[in-house]
Amino acid sequence: MQVISAIRRRKLSPEQLFMLSVLTVNGGNYLYNLILGRLLGPEQFADAAMLITFLLVLSFVAMTFQLVTAKFSVIFENDILNNFISKIYKNAIIVGIGLGALVIAFSGQLQQLFHTSSSSMFVIFGFGVPLYFLMSVNRGVYQGQKAFKSLSITYQAEMLSRLLITLGLLFLFDIQSSVVIAIGILVSLGFGLIPFKFINFKIKATVRITAIESKQIHNFFVITAFYELTQIIINNSDVLMVKHYFEPYDAGLYASLALIGRIVYFIAWMFVMLLLPTVVQLKKEGKATAPILFKYVGYITVIASIIVCACVLFPETGITLLFGESYVAMAPLLWKYALATGLFAISNIFAYYYLSLDYYVPVIFSGLFGMLQMGLVIFFHESLEQVVHMQIAAMFLLLIFQMSYFIYDFKSKAAKS
Repeated sequence: MQVISAIRRRKLSPEQLFMLSVLTVNGGNYLYNLILGRLLGPEQFADAAMLITFLLVLSFVAMTFQLVTAKFSVIFENDILNNFISKIYKNAIIVGIGLGALVIAFSGQLQQLFHTSSSSMFVIFGFGVPLYFLMSVNRGVYQGQKAFKSLSITYQAEMLSRLLITLGLLFLFDIQSSVVIAIGILVSLGFGLIPFKFINFKIKATVRITAIESKQIHNFFVITAFYELTQIIINNSDVLMVKHYFEPYDAGLYASLALIGRIVYFIAWMFVMLLLPTVVQLKKEGKATAPILFKYVGYITVIASIIVCACVLFPETGITLLFGESYVAMAPLLWKYALATGLFAISNIFAYYYLSLDYYVPVIFSGLFGMLQMGLVIFFHESLEQVVHMQIAAMFLLLIFQMSYFIYDFKSKAAKS
């Protein structure tokens, strides 16, 4: 009782509450995927995993808008900030409608390319794309202003609605599973807009953004877009290529492996969300930024090590508990995939740190090694094991380059001071 009372008396910081919220959201998303994997079996789950992967790809594209909004929400103030937010909302809507229209227009070709059971799921998904871009800008405002309570609510609303709506439709109606999942995603994106600040919409600008500020926004947007493209390649190209090169059953097995192995990445993401506005604020105040990098790299390294060790010691137990006996063939590859993801998660912290400081060499490294990973899988995919080995090789080299650049940069600044 005394321990419980002590916990109650201790007030959690907004950052701690947000981290707890992110863990809850990731847990809910994992539950969503695990239930689908058990209900559908490997072949049907391959289609479900394709839509989930498309959602992840979309999240990385829209993350460009979120990160740009977050960064300049720290830098700008008052009327300039309101004008900036209004402008980025307009651009996000235009891009979202354009990409959504492309997904709908090429839904038939997407079905053929990825051997899915339906093209309708891509059509439904396409209607949700503009909502995701609106949602991302809204989240970027909250992230930059460190309004972590509102930011947490948007993630929780999206996760809970998707989980409940999808499972409800699957149990209550006899509808094709891929269509049900697409409907669940579409509706959840609407819930993800809660809470939404309509006050940020302004038709006419009251204060113009200067040419210098516009150039800063443009440069950061371009490099962030490039980096998010590398995230798409590294994080999702393997699932997409396996769906293309392998049979649906094998693709479903691999999707379960990818889902479990990415646990470390999704945990690392909450640190990235906290890293960017913190580093930008410290730089603005003229304070040292390296300690926050060391702190988060340490966290991710410990978490990744624990997960990889657990996958080495209990691979069959982990897969059986999470997905069931149908997926146990992937047990020998589990720790290897977790290792590849852990290496990428640590590298990612370095890249986002330098992105926050407007240093773009680590972003270029990510792009180069993302392309290397995809190229290796294209040429070496005789088995699922070989696909995983190619990722380990590419991500190990990426981490070496990121760490080497940090050491070089640190020594160069020390020599100048």
